[in-house]
Amino acid sequence: MHITGKECRNYLLQRKNLPIRTVPAFTYQALQKNTIVEPPPKIYIYKKRPVKETLFKMYFRRGDIPVAKRIKGSGKGISGTVKWFCEPKELDYCYYLPIFVDGLADTDIDIRSLAQEAAMDLILKAPHKILPVLPKLILPFKRAFNTRDKRIIISALKVLQTMVLVGPCVGQALVPYYRQLLAVCNLYKNINVNLGSGVDPDRSRRIGDVIEDTLSLLETCGGPNAFINIKYMIPTYESSTHPICEPSAEKPAA
Repeated sequence: MHITGKECRNYLLQRKNLPIRTVPAFTYQALQKNTIVEPPPKIYIYKKRPVKETLFKMYFRRGDIPVAKRIKGSGKGISGTVKWFCEPKELDYCYYLPIFVDGLADTDIDIRSLAQEAAMDLILKAPHKILPVLPKLILPFKRAFNTRDKRIIISALKVLQTMVLVGPCVGQALVPYYRQLLAVCNLYKNINVNLGSGVDPDRSRRIGDVIEDTLSLLETCGGPNAFINIKYMIPTYESSTHPICEPSAEKPAA
């Protein structure tokens, strides 16, 4: 088919008036004329992520776990918010403790508080049973941290602090799992409230202070390799136990 010069000129004029198309980046379409490349999507690192239904909530609704929420005023001299239908230390920790820790990622505050109190009771009743089940707790803790919800992160950190404090050798056994647990802590470590000259004694509600206390506890109970592993994941962390090397005041020899 023969195309005359006039037809070619008219085609080029029409092509100049074509609307500009938005095309994806790193494609052959980006090399075409009358196109612009899509900008990269924005990433909101502090945005809360959706959470699926936790195992604790599912088992709690079905009545498969021997725990319930205690009603206030149900008995005289009774303290605590958890009602156990059996002795906690008689349970199989390898099965039940990961379920309770998984409930820390629930968005329902009542379910989350019940799971936190139940996990605390299990840890305090039989601390010697925590170490064998520790590898099964890493994924539930990681799931709670990845929600990017400050309240959920604080609840999980408090349970982690209790484990390290009362569990024998738990702090040292957690050192290989710092890469899974401390990645999110690096984002929220410096988020704190500037009170100026004021003093707020309630540190348990500020995520920056809770993370600082957790890191200090992990370093203290984690052995000689804890600090270097924490520093690898959180470069801004300053040791709370190692002395700072100060330059010598003596003059160099002539």
